[in-house]
Amino acid sequence: MRTLERARLASLLERETDRFVATHRRSGELFERGRRSLLAGVPMPWMVEWAGPYPVFVDHADGARFVDVDGHTYVDFCLGDTGAMTGHAPPPVVDVIVRAAAKGITLMLPSEDSIWVSEEMVRRFGLPFWQFCLTATDANRFALRLARQITGRPKVLVYSYCYHGTVDEAYVTLDDGVPRSREGNIGPQVDPTETTRVAEWNDIDGLEAELAHEDVACVLAEPAMTNIGIILPEPGYHEALRALTRTHSTYLIIDETHTICTGPGGYTRAHGLEPDFLTIGKPLASGVPAACYGMSALVAERVSAAMDAMETTDTGGIGGTLSGNALSLAAMRATLEHVLTDEAFDRMVALAERWSDGVKGVIHERGLPWEVQRLGARAEYWFRPTPPRTGAEAAASGDVELARYLHLVALNRGILLTPFHNMALMCPATTTDDVDRHTEVFAEAAEALFG
Repeated sequence: MRTLERARLASLLERETDRFVATHRRSGELFERGRRSLLAGVPMPWMVEWAGPYPVFVDHADGARFVDVDGHTYVDFCLGDTGAMTGHAPPPVVDVIVRAAAKGITLMLPSEDSIWVSEEMVRRFGLPFWQFCLTATDANRFALRLARQITGRPKVLVYSYCYHGTVDEAYVTLDDGVPRSREGNIGPQVDPTETTRVAEWNDIDGLEAELAHEDVACVLAEPAMTNIGIILPEPGYHEALRALTRTHSTYLIIDETHTICTGPGGYTRAHGLEPDFLTIGKPLASGVPAACYGMSALVAERVSAAMDAMETTDTGGIGGTLSGNALSLAAMRATLEHVLTDEAFDRMVALAERWSDGVKGVIHERGLPWEVQRLGARAEYWFRPTPPRTGAEAAASGDVELARYLHLVALNRGILLTPFHNMALMCPATTTDDVDRHTEVFAEAAEALFG
């Protein structure tokens, strides 16, 4: 196994940073201009955490590529961190958006598209009743509220180092077995340990111990962790999770927002899961804000009974004036009908396999103590010899400087990877040439780093 020389890494990172600055002058100018009116110079603070000293500013995007303001073209393997898993501006959806916008964007009234999309979600995921909102955060937040309402229980359970959007209850981790507010949690309303129980992914005994308190309304889980890197469930884990939640009268919420990369019906359909709620957002409308959450017939019956007992539901914490708007639903219908099809997923998954095989080949050839993990159309490499099995293991295996170098090498050669991870996602417009180009660049970076 090869040993990483930190001094060599630092020198290479400095060289790549100089190259970035020299070739991205217009982005640098816009960043400096933005600092006069935008907090941190960008629309969202995390945008400064890309590999370069400032982010690339985009001019336009199409399919699997975008062009920045300095005229550089990139193969996009980030794809808006799943929000553009459809590819950028897919023509069937763009056409529908133009027509739908001209007919009225939001009315607080239902459209026929809402019925078509809900029927399609039933077909794909199996749950019989659905509601619409604008983000996966909303979908998760609403599902948590409903679960607490119909169980009368105050707590939820999440996994250490999980991510479910900006849901307050989910910013909690285990530190040597002790729950604590996650590092970087900004201005929490309350300490999340007051609202949330937490377990390590793949730890059945730990899960059972937390559920045994009999105060957990629901477990909120991705079917495979993705936001601390791809961590797959061990054999039998989902069966145990479902059995334990039923034993302790706790609802199971499966968040498919990222794991939709598994296939047309996400990990749920591919592996026959039986959640009580299912939440999903991001790619459903090809980049137009849209999300939804589904529920079982029994849950729907209990939710309806609870709402019927209330005098009003419009100020109860579930809703949003723009939720279920006509434009979002039209875009969702076009996306599900014409873009994220069975055939598209077949191609995308095959390309992710090719991406994984290419990276594995370089790792094996160089004798690097790294590993590759794949979930459907998504894949990533780890700086460890075996994939992690828990969020804590994943967090401990990070190497910020090394990741920054590899991302910056890719960026300087026209490839964008997902920030915060060494991850790539395929879209329907991705090609084998795109994948092979990444393999070439990854090999070049490894050659420079290890000789």
